[in-house]
Amino acid sequence: MPIKLPSDLPAFDVLTREGVMVMSEDAAARQDIRPLRIGLLNLMPKKIQTENQFARLIGATPLQIEFSLIRMSEHATRNTAAEHMEAFYRPFCEVADTGEKFDGLVITGAPVEHLPFDEVTYWDELTRVFDWTQTNVLSTFGVCWGGMAMINYFNGVLKHMLGSKAFGCFRHRNLDPASPYLRGFSDDCVIPVSRWTEVRQPDIDAVPGLTTLLGSDEVGPCLVEDTDHRALYIFNHLEYDSYTLKEEYDRDIASGTPVTVPVNYYPDDNPLMLPQNRWRSHAHLLYGNWINQIYQTTPYDITQIGT
Repeated sequence: MPIKLPSDLPAFDVLTREGVMVMSEDAAARQDIRPLRIGLLNLMPKKIQTENQFARLIGATPLQIEFSLIRMSEHATRNTAAEHMEAFYRPFCEVADTGEKFDGLVITGAPVEHLPFDEVTYWDELTRVFDWTQTNVLSTFGVCWGGMAMINYFNGVLKHMLGSKAFGCFRHRNLDPASPYLRGFSDDCVIPVSRWTEVRQPDIDAVPGLTTLLGSDEVGPCLVEDTDHRALYIFNHLEYDSYTLKEEYDRDIASGTPVTVPVNYYPDDNPLMLPQNRWRSHAHLLYGNWINQIYQTTPYDITQIGT
């Protein structure tokens, strides 16, 4: 089954060209099944790029997915056209006021990792989102800063500034092969990393109910399951496109930001060569496994979520 998207959303044409099964809202309405409702709370500046990345992975499953785009209520984006935001996004306050339930919710990263959490302008509303997930969402997936924010809010796990940016493609070990979220995973895999902060394994180990599923000797814990809050936290970027790290590197070089060549990304670490994507298959596995777990455990009557 395909992912259901508005036919005029840019991701509709992008994914169609890539061979991902997409379905218009009119066509989906003719199928007598309940699609899984998956929300994307998009905190990234490049909204359309992020929509494409997550829709690509979520839409690759054999289930019909209804994909909803959500934004912070008062925070205005400066990098995406207002017309796009008005046409395709709903503010969280509207979603919360209508009492909607979701089978799954992805909360993305945000370029605010240098700030203490409570200094982020939309932190108060974001904590309301976190609380709301406990009654209105079956499973929540926090990504990069979004994952660090969630694990801090729910469990008190701190984020720590790094002396230099963790940047490149790093090998990660499969620490829990029996986890349903790692079904089909190799013993190790390559995952893109791009962050100035980290969470530390001893802090995670100190919290009952947290289990690290993927971790790296070089860049620390990556994927953490939080059973008490029905959540997954991933601090790295399996959703990245082949050229996302290149775009970040080129941008940092152009702005004079001190940054090294992303490691293990370009052949021979030579930025004049085309980068190689060595994480795509594991990205599809992880998000496909997440969707499958939701499908196996969510109630048919979506109003029963949270009760």
